[in-house]
Amino acid sequence: MTARSQKPTPGRVPLATLLARARDITVEQLHLQLAEEGFTGLRFRHGAVFRFIGPEGARLTALAEQSGLSKQAIGEVVDELERLGYVERTADPADRRAKLILLTERGSAGQLAAGRILGDMEHQWAEQVGHEEIAVLRRSLEGVVAQHAK
Repeated sequence: MTARSQKPTPGRVPLATLLARARDITVEQLHLQLAEEGFTGLRFRHGAVFRFIGPEGARLTALAEQSGLSKQAIGEVVDELERLGYVERTADPADRRAKLILLTERGSAGQLAAGRILGDMEHQWAEQVGHEEIAVLRRSLEGVVAQHAK
């Protein structure tokens, strides 16, 4: 059975457009708040590192794979974050030929602040539109993401 395509409803914004706009608003508010807290210079593209790096660090190749960026592109992002003082490169203890990207103290603090800020935003949305609506939205989006990951 094939899925039927629905005709666009005049005046109705496509869901994908709403999701993109919500992402834009979220990123803008996140970066404004981070800058107010002293975490300056951060841009959307830096999330390709911050979203995928843990306390143990990560290799450049792993960050590229997880983020979907090329090794060259993620290398440029790491270079920027290193200049800003958020990450550092060190020899990987498991393979001295490889480099490990680690969060600096400032990078760890920024990552924690971003998590808190995003959590606060989600709480504000729940207060605005209802806790159950946000819970349903979360479950729905988790389902879409999980299905895509297969």
